[in-house]
Amino acid sequence: MDADFDIGIIGGGPAGATAAAYLAKAGLSVAVFEREVFPREHVGESLVPATTPVLIETGCMDKVEQAGFPKKYGAAWTSAEEREIDRMGFRNLTNGFRSAEVLFSERDQTGVDRDYTFHVDRALFDQILLKNAESLGATVYQGVAVGEVDFSGDLPVMRVRLGGRSVPITVRMVVDASGRRTHLGNQLKTKVTDPVFNQYAVHTWFDRLDRSALAVNKEQADYIFIHFLPVADTWVWQIPITDTITSVGVVSQRSRFRSFDGDREKFFWNTVASRPELLDVLKNAEQVRPLKAEGDYSYGMTQIVGDNHLLIGDAARFVDPIFSSGVSVALNSARIACQDIIAAARAGDFGRHRFTRYESKLRRAVRNWYEFISMYYRLNILFTAFVQDDRYRLDVLKMLQGDVYDDEPKVLATMREIVRAVEEDPQHLWHPYLGTLRAPAAAPGF
Repeated sequence: MDADFDIGIIGGGPAGATAAAYLAKAGLSVAVFEREVFPREHVGESLVPATTPVLIETGCMDKVEQAGFPKKYGAAWTSAEEREIDRMGFRNLTNGFRSAEVLFSERDQTGVDRDYTFHVDRALFDQILLKNAESLGATVYQGVAVGEVDFSGDLPVMRVRLGGRSVPITVRMVVDASGRRTHLGNQLKTKVTDPVFNQYAVHTWFDRLDRSALAVNKEQADYIFIHFLPVADTWVWQIPITDTITSVGVVSQRSRFRSFDGDREKFFWNTVASRPELLDVLKNAEQVRPLKAEGDYSYGMTQIVGDNHLLIGDAARFVDPIFSSGVSVALNSARIACQDIIAAARAGDFGRHRFTRYESKLRRAVRNWYEFISMYYRLNILFTAFVQDDRYRLDVLKMLQGDVYDDEPKVLATMREIVRAVEEDPQHLWHPYLGTLRAPAAAPGF
């Protein structure tokens, strides 16, 4: 049977567009089916340096630079309270446990040739990536939804909606880059709800927000900021989008959102009000978009590769985005997966065994992210201590740069030991600061 295309990609977001670019550059015939028409709004506007090598390799970097997105040189975290408690042998805590900042340039990273990354308007950023894939030879269909994929024959058959009718498209392989729609995960019933994270986000944009108001160092006002609130397992992101527009989102447990009867306005403003100085900053700015909600926050897949198919980006796994991992995982999962796909195409064999390298690298990376984020929620003062201590700072920075694919950062083992000690000792000075989220002894195997 002849295939219409070598590769059919479900979704044209960062993961799908990046995969299409790599595969088209390698000479494969690629079709991208995106159900929406770009540009379209999307949350997840802050990048980490691990995206830089991918943007360079796919030929997107110059286009991203030309778009004039705000440059992101670092990240900062603030606490809602002063915490003058025992420092437990940590040093250099000039800000105590009140805040922490990192500068990406403090650590060299393979393939990263500049000391910044970007805050991006995802409507424009995603369009740049998709147009780039098209310029490299990928066939892009926008406003075209994919239905069920039939894997029963020799080759996969994708049913797509074209011109108001269902059309079969035969491909040699399917790449699911459908994001949190998790197309194949739902079809194949491999999606698993995360046992720890059940977060919910409500977000919007503000014009002329004073970004420096909560910054300890006013020169870092254009960093991404994570502001913790005096509410369990709850935080706020602050991300520059343009010179004057700032994205602000509240992330909390889904149960807390439900306690407001699903009212986004009440949830957002009542939660922010728990930190009065932040509420004042927002009230003095102009809200320029309606509040939007993001649910279905954290999940995994029992299977991310199979015969003639694999999953990338959010379609494969999504973990709470407190460290801006979303676009990085999208781009890097596409990059790693395409290496295996190209090799499989050359061998004429798209069997599952061809993608074991990709599967192991992605699971390792997300497992690292998962544990780091879990411990951050469990005892966030530990993070601010580690990031300020010169014995651990660069290893923490390695995580924050998105450099998580090849090994477990050494700092995780040390953090794990401290969290365990605090959990097991109710008399520990840090015990009152434990959060309510508690990861299992081992991160989920999905």
